[in-house]
Amino acid sequence: MPDDIVHWRADGTPTSARFGDVYRNAGSDGQGGLAQARQVFLRGCGLWPDGDAPAAWADAARWAVLETGFGLGLNFLATWRAWRADPRRPARLFYSAVEAWPPAAEDLLRSAAPYPELHALAEQLAAQWHGLGPGVHRLRFDAEQVQLTLSIGDVQAALAELSGAHDSVFLDGFSPARNPEMWSLHTLKAVARLTRRGAMAASWCTAAEVRRDLNTCGFEVERVPGLPPKRHALRARYAPRWAAARPRADTPVPVHAPGRCAIVGAGLAGASVAWSLAQRGWQVTVLDRAPQPAAGASGLPAGVIAPHVSPDDRTVSRLSRAGARATLARAALLLREGLDCAASGVLERHAAGERRLPAELAGSDATRSASLDAEQPLTRAQAGRAGLALDDAQRALWHTRAGWVCPPALVRAMLQAPGITWRGGVAVARVEPTASGWQVHDTAGARLAEAELVVIAAGFDSLALAGGPLPLHALRGQVAFGPMPAGAAGAALPPFPVNGHGSLIAHLPGADGPWWITGSTFERANARPDCTPADHASNRQRLAELLPAAAAALDAQWLDGRAQPWAAVRATLPDRLPAVGAWWPGGHHDVKEKKAPALSQSAQEAIDSGANNSRLPLQLCTGLGARGLTLAVLCGELLAATLHDEPLPVARSLAQRLRAGRFAP
Repeated sequence: MPDDIVHWRADGTPTSARFGDVYRNAGSDGQGGLAQARQVFLRGCGLWPDGDAPAAWADAARWAVLETGFGLGLNFLATWRAWRADPRRPARLFYSAVEAWPPAAEDLLRSAAPYPELHALAEQLAAQWHGLGPGVHRLRFDAEQVQLTLSIGDVQAALAELSGAHDSVFLDGFSPARNPEMWSLHTLKAVARLTRRGAMAASWCTAAEVRRDLNTCGFEVERVPGLPPKRHALRARYAPRWAAARPRADTPVPVHAPGRCAIVGAGLAGASVAWSLAQRGWQVTVLDRAPQPAAGASGLPAGVIAPHVSPDDRTVSRLSRAGARATLARAALLLREGLDCAASGVLERHAAGERRLPAELAGSDATRSASLDAEQPLTRAQAGRAGLALDDAQRALWHTRAGWVCPPALVRAMLQAPGITWRGGVAVARVEPTASGWQVHDTAGARLAEAELVVIAAGFDSLALAGGPLPLHALRGQVAFGPMPAGAAGAALPPFPVNGHGSLIAHLPGADGPWWITGSTFERANARPDCTPADHASNRQRLAELLPAAAAALDAQWLDGRAQPWAAVRATLPDRLPAVGAWWPGGHHDVKEKKAPALSQSAQEAIDSGANNSRLPLQLCTGLGARGLTLAVLCGELLAATLHDEPLPVARSLAQRLRAGRFAP
């Protein structure tokens, strides 16, 4: 691991040995870094009080800031602090930043040490500063009202993976002479792509070539008095002289004002979408044919939350890593630690082969940061607590940021959010478009709901409602559970979840005493949730292969009937990735504009106006397969963020792979 990301001078100035430049000047009063953040960046973008004038973000529903060099996080902490202090702050603050070489959490804390007002915020940031390998990471603060999106990698590639329209831009980074790529024309073009028309940008850098290139990219630039020792600072407004490119025909117009939404399905997917939309001001009605929420696959009594790992870090690995972080954060916010969930860590064992570790975890020099600690080699002590021998440990790893959750508890907690109405015992038969929205009807033709937006999140039942060529398949799964044995037998069960070919979670708290759960089976093309003796025996065998000592301790429960089966049907797609977002049952042809060979300007304006006011397309959140507990929260945020043109919680290339429209003709 590189140990030269941050070097501290004797006077407390942080420097980069890699670039030969300072992260920030200390200033004569020791406030140089924070003073620059406030004067140059926050005030430069209208976010810091200037007389009696309100901040630019006053009374906004959301505000998004883009920073080109996160560094030690001082600009982010100052922005977060300003947001907290402003009584007219936006309801939600998004902060997107790129960083090639993330420092250690200790350096973040040391950087904030001279500023007492930032201490508590810096500690919260440091607590989430982990697992920051190359890619996009979403960190959540203040009950998810503040969301930090970090794109780790070289600046142009990192910017390409960000999304959303940003309202303020902080152009920061080491000097153009030291880090020319950060200030290149190609980088500034990438910044412009992410900037809302009319947004302000600010920087300490006033180099002539930077000002010229910003102007080329559509910014109106001026020099203003700077903060000593800088004579000048830069301020700019994004006001391109050209019209924005016309979006693709299948690209929905972003939602500017929330309205009514009906969601079909009250499992993890539906509840997650409901929670995310309600946080953005939607009035949401959740419908389900079952009398209680989480009646289908989301009724799993308890499940493991751990990311998938692979040597090539393929799509499912990156997606599950982001999903595990999102689910654990939501659980920590809404559930009772130790009762409904636990961030316990998870042991992953591959009994039948070698461990599937990415290169950076296998001892290569590919690791960019000491913060890449989410997965670690298993220790001798951890192996012993799971009843494994040393050679077993060599085929295992330890997920430090993982744990278990009771899915029904999480579903119920999300559905209790303000703005959400839950209706059970109603069977949705069809969804029909209206002039301005959608209607949802039951089997008798009665109207159940009318809304501007409808989301289908009904697992395998989504197939019948979505229409069109959605290749959704049933995936039946069965688990086993029972009471914890007493004495030595109970002690043989590991104190943390174990995952691999099957899984085991033991020592779970329950009303009737502690219990355990193991499984699951995978049976494709079976939509019947019946429990079978064959699958019950299969789970017994899986446990014996995964954890022989634990299986021996529980073996009597399979013989005397204390081990009980539970089964449900999940939904999966051919590429084993979820389908999230806009869905046109008849294909994209029904949203493509229809132009006459020659239209007058007034006629064209009428067409464009009508297109902008057309109804929102049907939305899907389905096909989560066996990873619903890990992915549902993330998919709910992705759907809501896409609707509102917000920064996405995952890399743009990854979000493209999850589009529901990938299956449309």
